[in-house]
Amino acid sequence: MKKDIEYLKVTEVALAVVPEANADGTFTFLTYLINLKEAPIVNVLIRSRGSGIVNEEKVQTSVLRHLFEEVGPKEGVKIELVPEELLNLSNEYWVSFWYEDYLYDKKYTFVPGSIIEQNYTQIPIIDRPGVMIK
Repeated sequence: MKKDIEYLKVTEVALAVVPEANADGTFTFLTYLINLKEAPIVNVLIRSRGSGIVNEEKVQTSVLRHLFEEVGPKEGVKIELVPEELLNLSNEYWVSFWYEDYLYDKKYTFVPGSIIEQNYTQIPIIDRPGVMIK
């Protein structure tokens, strides 16, 4: 029965978007998965997509999938590049992984306009400023 399934909450796993300056003065943004746990997480599957309204038209990006066999303890891995023009969309990441013989699953969403300098914090592990969701 569905009511008998134990659902454990994802903790100590975060997603961060970090700006990186280009030579021409523009910025590109990199998305990182950060494992804050003291042990590795394995078989990490990430599905990403963007959606929203641009010029009164509904826009949806391609769905991208990323697989990492293992993300070590206290480690951050690059997921993908987010072009600056997509920051005005809702950028959604579904993250699934195995940890201590349990399959975890969580959706992280960067809402439109949230990836701005006023929201930057120092991102642990990668030690750079950016926007992070735990």
